[in-house]
Amino acid sequence: MKAKAKKKTEVYAGNGIFIDRELSWLAFNRRVLEEAEDAAIPLLERVKFLAIVGSNLDEFFEVRVAALLQRVESGAVTDGIAHLDAREKLRLVLSECQAMVRDQYRCWKDLRGKLRGEGVWLKSVSELTREEEAFVHGYFRREMYHLLTPIRVDPAHPFPGVLNKALCLAMLLKEPGRGRQSLGVVTVPRSLPRFVAPSREGILSFVFIGDVVRAYAGELFKGYPIVECAPFRVTRNSNLYIDEEEGEAESLIDAVEHEVRNRRQGNAVRLEIDPDASSQLSDLLSRNFEIDSALVFRTGRPVNLNRLTALYDMAPMPRLKYSPYVPASLPGFAEPEDIFATLRSRDVLLHHPFDDFDPVVRFIATAARDPQVMAVKATLYRTSADSPVMYALMEAAQRGKEVVAAVELKARFDEQNNIHWARQLEERGGTVVYGLVGLKTHCKLALILRKEEGGFQRYAHIGTGNYNPETARLYTDFSFLTRDRKITEGVSEVFNFITANARNPDFHGLWVSPLNFLSGTLDLIRRERRHAKRGLPCGIIAKVNALLDPEIIEALYAASKDGVPVHLIVRGICALRPGVPGLSENIRVKSVLGRYLEHSRVFCFLNAGEEELYIGSGDWMTRNLRERVEVVVPIRSPELRSRLLRILSAYWRDNAETRWMDSDGVYRRARPAPGSAFSAQEWLMAEAQGGTGRFLPSSDPMLPGFREKTAA
Repeated sequence: MKAKAKKKTEVYAGNGIFIDRELSWLAFNRRVLEEAEDAAIPLLERVKFLAIVGSNLDEFFEVRVAALLQRVESGAVTDGIAHLDAREKLRLVLSECQAMVRDQYRCWKDLRGKLRGEGVWLKSVSELTREEEAFVHGYFRREMYHLLTPIRVDPAHPFPGVLNKALCLAMLLKEPGRGRQSLGVVTVPRSLPRFVAPSREGILSFVFIGDVVRAYAGELFKGYPIVECAPFRVTRNSNLYIDEEEGEAESLIDAVEHEVRNRRQGNAVRLEIDPDASSQLSDLLSRNFEIDSALVFRTGRPVNLNRLTALYDMAPMPRLKYSPYVPASLPGFAEPEDIFATLRSRDVLLHHPFDDFDPVVRFIATAARDPQVMAVKATLYRTSADSPVMYALMEAAQRGKEVVAAVELKARFDEQNNIHWARQLEERGGTVVYGLVGLKTHCKLALILRKEEGGFQRYAHIGTGNYNPETARLYTDFSFLTRDRKITEGVSEVFNFITANARNPDFHGLWVSPLNFLSGTLDLIRRERRHAKRGLPCGIIAKVNALLDPEIIEALYAASKDGVPVHLIVRGICALRPGVPGLSENIRVKSVLGRYLEHSRVFCFLNAGEEELYIGSGDWMTRNLRERVEVVVPIRSPELRSRLLRILSAYWRDNAETRWMDSDGVYRRARPAPGSAFSAQEWLMAEAQGGTGRFLPSSDPMLPGFREKTAA
């Protein structure tokens, strides 16, 4: 047993210093699956977590597995930060994915049984009552029949171009009088709802749309008896391949749009198929998609679990969901004339979704209508399909204000949405730029230039999350609003950097990648090391989505060796190995998952008792530090710094939603004693609504001096 455990450690650690990125990501998705398995979470919320696991796995194959396959096919010997053997890594990744899929469906079987106990029935057509079956068949004839296109594959009808992640059905058809079989394929249109609901009083019944098509497929292939019918789904390589150095700037939007269309037909990287499909049918599909057997996943039913999100929305059962939470409103932003007056008196820090996102929307919408506002600038990475921020920018442009938007066309899976908004804004007179060649514009900035008594005044918003009111209700993020002269000058310089690739900009204390985010972070880590050697209070606490950059990790290892306590709250991927004697024994890593997706980035350096705190858009990943435009801002207000420290302390004290990371990359769930569970997210909800804000006692060691400064 000990030998096996050692082998597992070597697999996860690779060269002994780093943990592999893809294996760490799979460990994160496994933690999400644990939320779906947690009996303490409301039942329909567990269903939603299970859907998120499936959606996450889709993107993992579209992007990460696709890239790994290309590495292996190109003859690469090693892959990733941990330098694992590329072929062995692919085998490990696919093996863990297969295990995860099995556990997903085991979880779904359990959840489905519990839903029945609550009066929510997921039925196959054969399980319907006569009245229910009549309803479903009528729906099929009225709403579905004419949308479906049955294709019998023959020389005149080649195998259809199946779209990425589209639900399809494959059939073996018996050809009358010929004694042979042919292949039939039907794609289920995405315009159709995922469920048909033949519900009756007191009973909620749902039938998956794929089951409906399967039950009545004989009506589509008239004259051809169906020997076998199986749902399947193919996942394709969704990476974009764009040479930004070629061509003119105005052609970039067309190049991205072309690649987005091509992505729908990228190389297949996974085939999911019904578990009862015959090897004959499975092999036919594998050959058609030119996919190796290791990439074929025999799922449970339904084939596509991430569609369970629709069930959450369709089931009107509040007792099976989290209690509704209404974000706290911000005094001083209720009326348009109050917004700028408030910011003239103080900086504002919002913590979403505990605080409402509406003040950020009001900030931009008010600027659009205010006759004293001369210019509005914003960066846009992801936004909603019906975006009030974009409507505000378009209104500002129509009113004759100078409007500049840096729209990131390569925001993965939001490219088409961003192209739409870019063209809409240009049509209304706004200036749209697409960032810098070779860099994604990932920072979240808005800058307003307002004519006031005494001259022009700048106001800025800097966020850790996107300008998307929908995700602001689901993700934890920070919004910082200020008129601070140095910070707003720095934001103005960032826009000049984005629009003109300005040389030697002075960002006035902001960290901006790829120019000084990395160097600024390394400088402060080295300063904490100097404090440790002098016996001064020292420490680092960071809350990020991912930690992957080797230079940052090695700097943290060096700090640990010098005695600097390092506390890391890393939601997802973590390539650093904590708790290794002689390497990282002063580093602890935890992951917090809960009702809301942890998305905020906060950096705290104890600095001999004079803490410095920063928030921003960038994680400690190579792409954020070197391949994107990110902005990290110092928080200087004593009041706001104190609030940030309290929030960090809450997350560190959390023992209800925490998993601690071991040195081999394995996570273990915190097990609080009865009556001592503490949830950071629940505490933050209560505090935002005027709760006491008191912390539960904790035996966890905090950074030196940290506890005293943040105690309630």
